[in-house]
Amino acid sequence: MPLRPLIALTTLLHAYIGLRLLPALAGSWAGWTVLLVIALVISAATMPLPFAGRRTDARRIGDGWKWIGLLSMGWFSSMFVLTLVRDAGLLITWAVTLVSGWGIDWPRWLSKSAGAVPVLATAITTIGFLNARRTASVVHVDVPIRDLPAALAGFTIAQLSDIHVGPTIRRGYIQRIVDAVNGLGADMVAITGDLVDGTVPELRDHIAPLQGLRAKHGTFVVTGNHEYYAGAHAWIDELRRLGLRVLLNEHVVLQTRSVKGAQTDEEVLESALVVAGVTDYTAAHFDAAHASDPQQALDGAPPMVHTRVLLAHQPRSAPAAAEAGYQLQLSGHTHGGQFFPWNLFVPLQQPFTAGLHKLKEMWVYTSRGTGYWGPPKRIGAPSEITLLRLVQES
Repeated sequence: MPLRPLIALTTLLHAYIGLRLLPALAGSWAGWTVLLVIALVISAATMPLPFAGRRTDARRIGDGWKWIGLLSMGWFSSMFVLTLVRDAGLLITWAVTLVSGWGIDWPRWLSKSAGAVPVLATAITTIGFLNARRTASVVHVDVPIRDLPAALAGFTIAQLSDIHVGPTIRRGYIQRIVDAVNGLGADMVAITGDLVDGTVPELRDHIAPLQGLRAKHGTFVVTGNHEYYAGAHAWIDELRRLGLRVLLNEHVVLQTRSVKGAQTDEEVLESALVVAGVTDYTAAHFDAAHASDPQQALDGAPPMVHTRVLLAHQPRSAPAAAEAGYQLQLSGHTHGGQFFPWNLFVPLQQPFTAGLHKLKEMWVYTSRGTGYWGPPKRIGAPSEITLLRLVQES
């Protein structure tokens, strides 16, 4: 959305909140009324800043304005939703009293409910901030694979997704994630897109700790939609420079058994693992040559390697992946909804919101994300570093 309409819209929504709450607070909550007016003005003025591309001579000041704007965005979201909930509650209460004839102290009810909105919104935003800024917890997931070769039983994949390095997620945040992943001793690391929210010159130093990721078979990356917003080709080059393997509708074959003794080439291949990666589901809108294609990602894969894992940023790649014959797809994109009410909208676009699900004969694991996007706020959808373990289906 262009900046001016965005400013007009957010100003009107802040005005709605003020008109619904301030008159009810003006009497017994006079002091709090002044604070709420100040908070609403600051929120309305700073919310557009993260989208304004604001630049200052002092870079830290510029990032500071974005921080304030994103915090305002998180607080406003709760304020707006709770104001709507209050209005709905008042309407229902009015209807019940009208039908039942019950008496109610309306001035007191209006004042108390109006005072509860900013208190709850601030508490929710504070809790959401603490949840978002902590280092993601490790979530352990066993994935049962039919006819899994014995050599692959126990193979582990550390999945990172949707870190969104940008105005509020910087080098220190990334270093903590890298340290946590390295402590897992995973066989491979998969980064399933939306790694960055900015250009290579802006974020090169902050993304650099990823070159320290350690896994037996290395780290594999696929693009998300935000890579294309930020300049995907430059980011692909930068990630490769850091030693990460970017998979663009292609695959690698990981040998999990060494070729020794009487083992035949067939035995070695049957115990191998195909790890494929596709570009983001929407990549063709930015570059036709990057059209996402799970089938193309298998071109040239040895037919005797039956175990196939796909890295695909968006869960909606799953139907095509299932048709192509993968056993497991690892995705992100949804953030698990991140916080209410956005979790209600994810199912309108994606087949899965979070966790392990099955589509036909293929498992799909959707990460809630390792960072966050936009406001530093997570409620009911904690961030995660996922450690997936392949196990034989019983």
